[in-house]
Amino acid sequence: MDQIHMVPSKAWARKPFRRETREGLRGLWTELQAAEYDAVLDLQGAIRSAVVARLSSSRRVIGSAHPWEAPARLLYSERVETVGEHVIEQNVELASAVAGDLLTPTTPWLPTSAEAETWCDELPELRSATMAGKLVVLLHPGGGWGAKRWPAERYGALAEEFTLRGALVLINSAPGEESLAAEVVRTANGHGTVVECSLEQLMALTRRVSLVIGGDTGPVHLACAVDKPVVGIYGPTDPKRNGPYGSPFRILRNPESRRDHTRREQPEAGLLTILPQAVMAASIELMLEERRSRQSGNSEWSRA
Repeated sequence: MDQIHMVPSKAWARKPFRRETREGLRGLWTELQAAEYDAVLDLQGAIRSAVVARLSSSRRVIGSAHPWEAPARLLYSERVETVGEHVIEQNVELASAVAGDLLTPTTPWLPTSAEAETWCDELPELRSATMAGKLVVLLHPGGGWGAKRWPAERYGALAEEFTLRGALVLINSAPGEESLAAEVVRTANGHGTVVECSLEQLMALTRRVSLVIGGDTGPVHLACAVDKPVVGIYGPTDPKRNGPYGSPFRILRNPESRRDHTRREQPEAGLLTILPQAVMAASIELMLEERRSRQSGNSEWSRA
């Protein structure tokens, strides 16, 4: 990735007629024109992302024939009939249209930060757990909106159970989710360690853990990108399209849950039927399967 164009589209949408919005759009248009892009891919499939693509004035604006927001297709000069079910497969099909080559999904390369690696190596709990050969479990209780967030107290039950089984439990606290992470620790009776970190530090941390548990959220997909075992807890979003991909995983989702991206605050009803015991069972099953495939592991955990 050689260049990033920052687009505060949500702020602009809230104040479409303000002077700063008009100036921001003019500045973005100038940037995109100067770049002289040969082709632009709209992977999001939204109206606003398609508008940004059009601002580039590229002759080739490529998008799905059936984008997430249907009107977006009217802004594409090339519409690709995708056949993949998962969004990663669909995006690779769009990328294939750029040069006409048939591409296939593969493990992505993610950058490594020396500063982040040092930070991670100096985390006392992680260093002690690694030296003792403990399992390290990373929980991600956050998510884009409330409807797809499994309750904090249930993550707390997991944190306590994993700790009692001898694992180190780390709880990721993204910006704005500090109270959520604190609630997980409180309901876990103090078990679990909250970790606040940057994106680079999160990448370094994820590379070192044994298991990742969370819902439909970026850090869980990051774990898949670095080939870590993942247990996904899903509700209103469809894991067939937005679920874990590439790494070993288990998915828990009530078959009665319906696909719904409405930004509701309360957890979706089907999500609430998933209990900590089921997540724990899926986690153990996945870890044992991983151990068998690697022909190594902690015997004490195997007996748990």
